[in-house]
Amino acid sequence: MSKKIRVLIADDHPVVREGLCAVMQARPDLQVVGQARDGEEAVQLCQSLQPDVVLMDLVMPRQSGVEAIREIRRMQLPARVLVLTSFAEEAHIISAFQAGALGYLLKDSPPSELIEAIRCIYRGESSVQPAVARRLILKKSRPAKREPKGAALTNREVEALKLIARGLSNESIAAELSIDLGTVRYHVSNILSKLHLENRTQAALYALREGLATLEPWP
Repeated sequence: MSKKIRVLIADDHPVVREGLCAVMQARPDLQVVGQARDGEEAVQLCQSLQPDVVLMDLVMPRQSGVEAIREIRRMQLPARVLVLTSFAEEAHIISAFQAGALGYLLKDSPPSELIEAIRCIYRGESSVQPAVARRLILKKSRPAKREPKGAALTNREVEALKLIARGLSNESIAAELSIDLGTVRYHVSNILSKLHLENRTQAALYALREGLATLEPWP
């Protein structure tokens, strides 16, 4: 049997936690290894249980989800974070990604979408719900410090950026472009540096905003 994806659920509502457990119990490749009632407990359980993926609510007592994500990243724990929340406001979305989340999903999403997002996050790919991405694409005010310049990218880097926006991992990008993995990593590093972005999720959202990718599903 292939390795199961070890999932930690962090939410202050017991009904939500139990509902998520029920959804994942039906999937043979997923295993819920723990439940946290707040951000502080989520960080503690990430240390002791070493989950692969954390489903993180944003508004919780004692320590918020964003603060917990920052702490997980600061401690260099291996867990990858998928935000699962009711909040679709721009400020929440941006704060979560800046803290280090790899994905953002709303609680009204269908179970199939949640399961696929968990699998994407486990593979190290970004997962952004279309409704969430649209809010960032339609954002009117941009940060005042430095505006990314897409013209600085080479043709090959643009190709790689488009594939990042599709959610492909480095290995999949290498296969798609028929180049080695080291070259892909070099391209990804250049893309983030040239566009003044912090992670792949921000790169994917940039590609969507600039029209280099769409929200339509790929075949």
